[in-house]
Amino acid sequence: MSIYKNLESKIKKIIESAGYNVDELLLKESDRLDLGEYQLNDAFKLAKTYKENPMEIAEKIKNELEKNSIFKEVSVVKPGFINLKFSDSFLIDVINNVNNDIYSNIDKEESKKVIIDYGGANVAKSLHVGHLRSANIGQGIYNLAKTLGNNIISDAHLGDFGRPLGLVILEIRNRYPNLEFFNENYKGDYSKLDLPITNKDLEEIYPCASIKANESEEYLNEARKITNFLQHKKPGYFELWKKIIDISKEDIRKTYKKINVDFDYYYGESDAIEYLNELNKIVEENNLLKDSDGAKIIEVAKENDNKPMPPIIYVRGNDSLSYETTDMLTILQRKKEFNPDEIWYVVDKRQELHFEQVFRAVNLAHIVNEKCNLEFIGFGTMNGKDKKPFKTRDGGVLSLKELINLVYESTYKRLNPSITDEKEKENIASILAISAIKYSDLLSYRQTDYIFDIDSFTSLDGKTAPYILYTTIRAKSILNKVGNNNYNCTKINSLSQRQIALQVLKLSKVLTESYKQKSLNEICEYIYKLSSLFNNFYQENNIINEKDLSIKNSYLTLTSLIYNLNIFLLNILGIEVPEKM
Repeated sequence: MSIYKNLESKIKKIIESAGYNVDELLLKESDRLDLGEYQLNDAFKLAKTYKENPMEIAEKIKNELEKNSIFKEVSVVKPGFINLKFSDSFLIDVINNVNNDIYSNIDKEESKKVIIDYGGANVAKSLHVGHLRSANIGQGIYNLAKTLGNNIISDAHLGDFGRPLGLVILEIRNRYPNLEFFNENYKGDYSKLDLPITNKDLEEIYPCASIKANESEEYLNEARKITNFLQHKKPGYFELWKKIIDISKEDIRKTYKKINVDFDYYYGESDAIEYLNELNKIVEENNLLKDSDGAKIIEVAKENDNKPMPPIIYVRGNDSLSYETTDMLTILQRKKEFNPDEIWYVVDKRQELHFEQVFRAVNLAHIVNEKCNLEFIGFGTMNGKDKKPFKTRDGGVLSLKELINLVYESTYKRLNPSITDEKEKENIASILAISAIKYSDLLSYRQTDYIFDIDSFTSLDGKTAPYILYTTIRAKSILNKVGNNNYNCTKINSLSQRQIALQVLKLSKVLTESYKQKSLNEICEYIYKLSSLFNNFYQENNIINEKDLSIKNSYLTLTSLIYNLNIFLLNILGIEVPEKM
């Protein structure tokens, strides 16, 4: 149990000793720090239950609270608010306990086996800025859920079996018609054939093929036919597809790792295809399939729907699988291979209807049991200063690599001139660029669209990653200069110390709320506030040169606490700390 939750438990018992029972404690941070640091509002609720005056109830509770050493001051304000100020000894314990063990102020969640689906990159296409949010938010939620005790499994869920691959292979066939992969009479070993294609080529081929498909129905139909070849493992085409996957997947891994994102599994849509016969049997046994203009559909609408709910297309008229079907297959695969308690999807919020359709179809087919929670975790768009989705200067889709390079240019310019080694400068600028991108992306509530401003987000001032990293480096530098970690907090002699201790007390609440919301913005806000409070404390006190040894040790304990907490929280956010900047 966290320090905060233990505090709530003790206050409940104190209220009980005053003669009242409270189910859910109404303890909140005070809006009036001149009156108290926290506020109890339970007297109003208890007044209705016990038919007594809230002021009289508040006074009785106050009398009991004053007997406990946790509190320095307890006061009652009309019409029944109870204001609390914590004792120095309580806050000193908070500082020492959390500095020694951060988990002493963390509440673990009920352990569940959770599969989290994020990333969603399409093979043979460049990762663009839209992929940033899914990967970044997803990795943060993964890290947080794991920290809070879940058995969590991550899957990139690569788009590797749909029409984009059909388009790519068609364009390769047009450019290299003599490749043996397209020779119907070839009887050799496809795995030994060379493919004169690099990932850079693939990144050019798909946009070219996509434009042709938009301009020519004939080209598009041929791509559909090839997609069908892939899904039915037609020799030659299927072996070519596997080589394309190998080339592209390696580049996707490298790009994700640049933003400190990784997955337990790099499964694609194709990995679930082995369960197709089983899924077909399931939907047929449940009488879910209906004919519709040559296609097979599943009706998922409900009588109480207040908005249109189209059926899912299970099999298209050309006998190829739809995205809805491959997502159903993936859920079946996950059920068979992992048997999870929950599956979370971190996806652009504009895909909500698609996932609602898929979840309904899965439930109608009884693919997972009723206890398995399928959760859609939608996010907004990252926009430019024009409030439109972030683009290149010429209006094209900005690749993730291009975004990283743009931010890198800004962070490189801002480095301390005293750093003269070029390789070191490049490494630090790279770490800062990734940190700036990740922190700014997580700072807003995940469903909110936000404006990405490179100059603002790479600044050393304000709510930015560089500001937090600089604070963390500063704390580490102080500790390194002292060279001794045998210190303990014994005194609180300033408001800034109290404010830090109070912020540390909130840690468990912040992590729990972030977990419930599946959003990292509260953690981003929390670590910024923590860093700001430490910088105020640093400006007010000469930590290293303090003459009074007990005060100096208290200052160093606080410095160590800030460093440890920042590192802990930055790890959840997936942000690396450079040695200097």
